[in-house]
Amino acid sequence: MKERKVPLTILILMALLRRLPKNHEKRPQIIKELSKRQAGYRGEESLDYYLSRLPDKKYMIFHDLNLPFGKYNCQIDTLLLTKNLALILEIKNMTGTLKFDLENGQFFQTLDEHNKGYTDPIAQAEMHKDCIKEFLSTYNFPSLSVDYLVVVSNPYSILSFIGGHPEVKQRVCKSHNLLKKISMFEKMYTNEILSEKELRKLSKFLVKKNTPPTIHILERYGIKKIELLTGFHCPLCEYLPIIRKKRKWYCPACCTFTSDTLPDSLLDYFLLFDSRITNLEFRNFAHIKSVDAAGRHLRSAGLTSSGEKKNRSYSPETIPW
Repeated sequence: MKERKVPLTILILMALLRRLPKNHEKRPQIIKELSKRQAGYRGEESLDYYLSRLPDKKYMIFHDLNLPFGKYNCQIDTLLLTKNLALILEIKNMTGTLKFDLENGQFFQTLDEHNKGYTDPIAQAEMHKDCIKEFLSTYNFPSLSVDYLVVVSNPYSILSFIGGHPEVKQRVCKSHNLLKKISMFEKMYTNEILSEKELRKLSKFLVKKNTPPTIHILERYGIKKIELLTGFHCPLCEYLPIIRKKRKWYCPACCTFTSDTLPDSLLDYFLLFDSRITNLEFRNFAHIKSVDAAGRHLRSAGLTSSGEKKNRSYSPETIPW
């Protein structure tokens, strides 16, 4: 029902690294955050094989679902929806020994004899469970059973538990045990709460209410837009700015020609600078002098335009558009 796509935060961080000078002091922090988020995304992707084994007609699958939860957003890695149950999958792609302190509600990683604490994924899943229940109540859907699984996708990590609470332990598993755990939940929740029509209605409504949070990467790192590099970048080596030569774009760094680097460079603009762009702003960004040439580029980019003449601006309906 909602396909997995590269998260917006990853796209922004990748664009930021392309546009940030190589000697910028914030680059190491951004590279570290990007690496962490890409690892998390790969962990989520690794479950697709197992999820593909589920019956299509029975399970509605939602990836990266963002639902309103009070003043905040509730971001759910993956939600499985059936007539009987809404099952939340909280996915972690981490190495080393992962210790769940069930007595104190703590979670930490032991790697190379060093301990590092993280937000407890069980507590996260419990909060997401409350979010789904509140969502169903707010919009007058039947009181569907809601449960969760914390899935560790790294096959080489080791799970360790401190304290009792067997009912919590059974809600943590490695990815190769995911289908077995789902089967366990099927046996636990046998009553059909939703009709086929209600299941479809709820599925469409969840997609409609999906509201990705506003992401302020530049503000988080204290980076000003004036610090970012402009111009078209090379699609092969990411050098910028590339230049116009022989009616094509030429990269002085890797000595290659490309016919169209416009979509990728425009994506950087919309991710980092603004959600709309005018002819003048495009000329300044792309290092193009001709008003007519800039207009041709923008009209060919598949964007939505609004306004007339000098006030006309262009924007994407989705990212990437």
